[in-house]
Amino acid sequence: MSNLTESMNKEQIASMQNRMSNLERLLRLMQVINSTLETDPLLDIIVQVATELTNTESASILLVDEESGELRFVAATGQSSADLKPIPVPIEGSVAGTVVTGNKPLLIRDAPSDPRWYQDVDRVSGIVTHSLAAVPMQVRGKVIGVVEALNKRGGGEMTWDDVDILSTLATQAAVAIQNAHWIAALQVAYNKLNELDRLKSEFIAVAAHELRTPLSLILGYATFLREEASGTAKEQVDIVLQSAIRLRLLIEDMVSLRQVDAGEAALKLETVELHDLVDSAVREIQSMAEAKGQEIVLSSRHSGPIVTQVDRAKMIIVLVKLLSNAIKYTSRGGRIGVQTGRDADNAWFTVWDTGIGISATDLSRIFDRFYQVEPSLARRYEGLGLGLAIAKEMVELHRGHIRVQSQEGKGSAFTVTLPIHPPS
Repeated sequence: MSNLTESMNKEQIASMQNRMSNLERLLRLMQVINSTLETDPLLDIIVQVATELTNTESASILLVDEESGELRFVAATGQSSADLKPIPVPIEGSVAGTVVTGNKPLLIRDAPSDPRWYQDVDRVSGIVTHSLAAVPMQVRGKVIGVVEALNKRGGGEMTWDDVDILSTLATQAAVAIQNAHWIAALQVAYNKLNELDRLKSEFIAVAAHELRTPLSLILGYATFLREEASGTAKEQVDIVLQSAIRLRLLIEDMVSLRQVDAGEAALKLETVELHDLVDSAVREIQSMAEAKGQEIVLSSRHSGPIVTQVDRAKMIIVLVKLLSNAIKYTSRGGRIGVQTGRDADNAWFTVWDTGIGISATDLSRIFDRFYQVEPSLARRYEGLGLGLAIAKEMVELHRGHIRVQSQEGKGSAFTVTLPIHPPS
């Protein structure tokens, strides 16, 4: 009896050691599985691991096809998975289907005598199945497929130890497969978004090109008529002029936004004098202020020239956007101003107005893209809510800062601070 007990203990110890060895191998292999993010290579690794750990002739993965409700082979070892993929395995009455519906593993030691064994698989693969283990793969309680292993090498039988190893593998594999599917879906969505973004950019570029020429003619002709007109005629021309300028600014907003998003907004720094820069921006926007009978006041806190390095074209865009905003939100006959200054390290300018001001609620969001103030004001003053967002992004490209001070009913002041010698 003692010899029998000793023999049983040795067998149990050997079995435990074998299971521990398999679990250690599984842990190492799972690190490989979890680091594989592409679906097809991941599936191939999983069936190879299943074959190795169970010491079987073949292993396969079947996933539930959500559309047909059938199971489909997606990977296999020891046979051509390409030959198996066209074979639909019904849920009803098959080994794999029983595992899916019952959400429990199966161990079949004599497959040919089991009516649930799907004979078409042997016919196509050329492998004669003797015994097999099949376990469910599930994610968050939902069975997504089955891992099968069949025919022990050397003629042995599949055991419940094999089922345990497969179940542990299937638990981790299901999560890895689901993650790979999500990553693939995200990649498809990302590619579609990129294509839509490309088409959007292309449309904006073409539309801007097609609109600029006729718009320039309208602006030129309206400016000429305004100089010659008087009374009611002048008021009507002012309306045309303001509408044309708004359209021009809208086009420029879309083009600027496209350039920033496409990474085409690299700086071309040059040495400029800040007062000259302000004068250039004011000339661009002067007719818009004149059409509303507004005065633009220029002043400086520094007696001499203010020389700095900026991208001239982009900084004029910033000034024009701030000035056009001031003009838009200031009533007819109001005052707008630009004040300049500098200290040891920075140059700055402030665009101020005597307009409607900004509420405390809106102040924290006015630099957000497409953000518009209270709906009734948005309808009255129109626009897409892009100008300030673009101005902020262009200032930050210069390593500068923009801040705002405002009080409802009394106006606003936007201050842009720029390093005199920006870092390269």
